[in-house]
Amino acid sequence: MPAQPLQPIDPSVFHALVLLNLLFVTGAWCLARPSYRAAAVLVFLSIAWLFGNGPIEGRVLVHITLEHGFTESDILAIIGVSVAAIIFWRTRERRRYEE
Repeated sequence: MPAQPLQPIDPSVFHALVLLNLLFVTGAWCLARPSYRAAAVLVFLSIAWLFGNGPIEGRVLVHITLEHGFTESDILAIIGVSVAAIIFWRTRERRRYEE
C-alpha cells in the first residue's frame, strides 16, 4: 500500500494556535501579576480570539443564525474577559487600599 503524501496545513491553523497560546500566557500573566495593563491585553486578545479561532472552533453550542453560532472555543473569550474584569476590579481595590 503506497504512502499518502503529507498535505500542507493551512497557515490560519498556525495563526489560531499562536493566538490561543498568547491568550493562555496573558491569562497566566494576569493571575501572577495583576495590573491594568495585563487586564487590557487580556481583553484585547479575548476579542481577537473571537475573530481568529475559525480553524479550531469546535462544535456549535448555540445557533444564532444558520451560518453563525456560539462555539466551544468562544467560551475562552468569555473566560478571558471575566478574568480581566476581576483583575481590573482587584487592582483598583488594591490601589485604593494602598492610598
